[in-house]
Amino acid sequence: MLETGIKAPAFSLQDKDGRIVSLEDFRGKKVVLYFYPKDSTPGCTKQACAFAASWDAFRRQDVTVIGISKDSTASHQKFAEKNGLPFLLLSDPQLQAIQSYDVWKEKKLYGKVSMGVVRTTYIIDENGMIVWAREKVKPDTNAAEVLGWLTSSSR
Repeated sequence: MLETGIKAPAFSLQDKDGRIVSLEDFRGKKVVLYFYPKDSTPGCTKQACAFAASWDAFRRQDVTVIGISKDSTASHQKFAEKNGLPFLLLSDPQLQAIQSYDVWKEKKLYGKVSMGVVRTTYIIDENGMIVWAREKVKPDTNAAEVLGWLTSSSR
């Protein structure tokens, strides 16, 4: 996981509609960047739906929400449509952003070791600096935790 106080690594990835989206596109805005393992799995669906349920609160604070996984654009499109997700989902099958944000890690499940995305969330400020970072976030409370931090830091 990257530390706070450093410049967020640049990326350019396709969204669910095949458009190229770059971090630089959001210069001057706060960005919530969350990395998740896989579309349509229980935890990832819970996390995405929590961000969707808080969408109006994020918009009122002029915050962009972006979810990134290594799933395909087609998978993202189905995931977004099925769950009514109003925010950006970016596809990173080459692990460009996933590795540069240090979320591709060794994971153990039932004694089996494999590589995968560790559920991690970053808040990036208007100048492109990481101001908040958490790994191994809980899917059902991540959106509320982020909103709480954004609300308290904007006072």
